[in-house]
Amino acid sequence: MSSVRTCVGCRLRSARSQLLRVVLRQGSLEVDISASLPGRGAWIHPTAECTRLAIERRAFLRAFKTGKVDTEALSRHASTLEQGERPALLREKADRTMD
Repeated sequence: MSSVRTCVGCRLRSARSQLLRVVLRQGSLEVDISASLPGRGAWIHPTAECTRLAIERRAFLRAFKTGKVDTEALSRHASTLEQGERPALLREKADRTMD
C-alpha cells in the first residue's frame, strides 16, 4: 500500500507517487523531484492550478511554519506545467508501466 499525502494546493489526498514534494532551502521553495532532500516537505499535485492555489492561500507559510517564503522558483516550475510539460519523475513512472 502506498503512502497517502495531502496536496497543500487543493487539499485533496493522493498517493505519494502522484504528488511532488517541495522543500524550503535557504528561504526559497525548491521542487524535490526525487523526494529525498532533507527537512520538512510539503506535497502538491504537479499542476499549475494546485501551485497557484497553494501560493494564493499561503499554504507554504503554514506547511513550513515560517513567516517568509520565496515562491519564485515554484512559480517558474508552475509556468512550465502550464505549457504542458510533465515532471520527469512522473513521466518516467508512466513510461515504466508501459513495458
